[in-house]
Amino acid sequence: MQQKNKETVNLKKKSLGIKKMMLGAIGFLILLMIVFLLQSAPIAPAAYTPLNSPELVGVLKANNLLQKAELLALGKVNGPEEVALDSHGDVYWGTQDGKIMSLKGDGKVDTFAETKGRPLGMQFDTNNNLIVCDAYKGLLSIDPQGRIKVLATSVYGIPFKFTDALDISRDGTIYFTDASSKYGQSEYLYDLLESKPHGRFLSYDPTTGEVKVLLEDLYFANGVALSQQEDFVLINETYRYRIVRYWLKGAKKGTHEIFIDNLPGFPDNISSNDKGTFWLALFTVRNEAMDQLHPSPFLKAQISKLPKALWPKPKPYGLVLALNEKGKITQSLHDPTGKHLKEITSAREYGGYLYLGSLHNNRIGKYKLP
Repeated sequence: MQQKNKETVNLKKKSLGIKKMMLGAIGFLILLMIVFLLQSAPIAPAAYTPLNSPELVGVLKANNLLQKAELLALGKVNGPEEVALDSHGDVYWGTQDGKIMSLKGDGKVDTFAETKGRPLGMQFDTNNNLIVCDAYKGLLSIDPQGRIKVLATSVYGIPFKFTDALDISRDGTIYFTDASSKYGQSEYLYDLLESKPHGRFLSYDPTTGEVKVLLEDLYFANGVALSQQEDFVLINETYRYRIVRYWLKGAKKGTHEIFIDNLPGFPDNISSNDKGTFWLALFTVRNEAMDQLHPSPFLKAQISKLPKALWPKPKPYGLVLALNEKGKITQSLHDPTGKHLKEITSAREYGGYLYLGSLHNNRIGKYKLP
């Protein structure tokens, strides 16, 4: 009897000990939560309610066309965000470790130049100089020998924070973007969560070296593309799922408007084939979890405190759209699996092919147009 009483007492003591441990753990978790909530966020987010994402039907209907693309320099590239082609058809791209590489007709991959930054948008001018938007180094010009000249690093005394994308007019004017005046390339996801317009659209005059701000207050100013007649230029606002048109000529000169809104994904770079078609690369399709977070600044502030590995993940998906000069989508190219091509950040037409870059991938796509 005494033995049973002792066992009962011991069980009660153990049970009490377990309860104390549980209460202690819960108290510790509550303390951690309070500390986490009181911790200052790295962003000051605004509320934003996105439009409902368009369904992938009609011209947007999913297909497997991008899975037919040839893969260039597979395993030999490191984040070819933008692709440029010279007059010989040789392919150039930037890498995550600050190099600009080239792929010759014989299949050989070489290092063309090293910016020691992060080369993003790039295009050859009429003098065969490669004009580059380097996220950290500014607007650069690289001659055929690989010598680098800095064209601009600031405007009106304010340094560029995130030099991103460009296009060059026939008179040599360079139109380019500073994606965010607040967050650098390594912090671009903060700009997404903050939902405030930090982007700028600018021009560079090669004769005078003057830089002008043409548009401010853009929501992550990304890709740039001139129209066939160069009467307007398009600028992507990645984090508003839309494209803005800025008029360069005519009665609307100096004004801007929405060219197309509520896109099915995150528009990155855009290019013109000079025949009335724009090729738009979308990094991925819309993220429902992120769209649901946007109306709540509080939740976005808490998310920003977490390691980025715990943030909503982009879906592996390959997507490129063709648009006409009236803002209508005329074609869509997909890889729904993302296994062949994903995170496409540039699409450039050359010689009957689309050359496709990617922010993080280890390949360049070469898709034969019908």
